[in-house]
Amino acid sequence: MQGAVLRYRVMAYITGVLIIVIVFAGVPLQLAAGNTIIVNQVGTAHGFLYIVYIIMAWLLAIRLKLARGPTVLLLLAGTVPVMTFVVERWLTRRYIAPALAAAAPAKPAGEAAGVPSAGQPPPAGQAKAPGGRLGQWLHGS
Repeated sequence: MQGAVLRYRVMAYITGVLIIVIVFAGVPLQLAAGNTIIVNQVGTAHGFLYIVYIIMAWLLAIRLKLARGPTVLLLLAGTVPVMTFVVERWLTRRYIAPALAAAAPAKPAGEAAGVPSAGQPPPAGQAKAPGGRLGQWLHGS
């Protein structure tokens, strides 16, 4: 679940930043100075990455078992400037945080503070995956 959330968040932020650049820098430059480089180049990148965003958002919606309305809002958020940031925060508070809390195993009182029990190695979930965060992202953990 954490891997799907991380992939969704990365794509939400990238898509959100690109649409802001297009709307607030590219379009004014195109209209005022006839310069289409930002609109063309960033627009193409946004279009390609929006498809990746749609896939990541869809996979997250399936994992969270979202209803139709929140799923549509999630999928369309990359088309409106700033909306990906708003929807990501709303989704985190309303659906992601409760799902991650429910999926987290209960820990004994000492381990909840990050202190493993005496004589025991740290839990396997705390071991770093090969390749760091990128490796986790690629392997879906």
